[in-house]
Amino acid sequence: MDYGLSEPGGGNPAGPRPHRAIKILLAGGFGVGKTTLVGAVSEIKPLRTEEPLTEGSLRTDSTQGVEGKTTTTVAMDFGRISLRRDLVLYLFGTPGQQRFWFMWDELAIGALGAVVLADTRRLADSFPAIDYFERREIPFIIALNCFDGARIYEIEDVRAALDLDPEMPIVLCDARSRESAKEVLIALVEHVLQSVPEQPVSGIA
Repeated sequence: MDYGLSEPGGGNPAGPRPHRAIKILLAGGFGVGKTTLVGAVSEIKPLRTEEPLTEGSLRTDSTQGVEGKTTTTVAMDFGRISLRRDLVLYLFGTPGQQRFWFMWDELAIGALGAVVLADTRRLADSFPAIDYFERREIPFIIALNCFDGARIYEIEDVRAALDLDPEMPIVLCDARSRESAKEVLIALVEHVLQSVPEQPVSGIA
């Protein structure tokens, strides 16, 4: 998929405005709600690459805290949101299991930023994604998915547990809610703009 400018008018200045695209990644541990969030916010039927959990995968993918989960993403989730007639946001959900991390480098190319979706019952599962984006200097925020029945922690307690800088945005969300998912994406874009206020923002083609 090409994230460059497209000129359906053949370059004619009087033709339609070139289309621009924003690419955002959604990462996090296994079973944290990435597929659910993409499906909630996408204006199109999301592309999903889920496969049933097998006995073999259950030996490597812990379902503790998500015992009802029966499928897993093996490549990516993909959704789209039209912001304007000439501006589209593409959302890519990354696979959570370590054996699929080789795909992250490809998915991260040209990304404006990322959302690390976290489950407070399994915060340690967030560390690989946090480390990945920090090492590559990709702007990101933390979104705490509020699962039914899960304990709600103070934001600063979560910040301390994840060893995050004071300026790192941490937001609460419900991955099932379209409005909640939109607020998460807005928070990321605002964070990116505040992080590089005097430089052209990458990830917008």
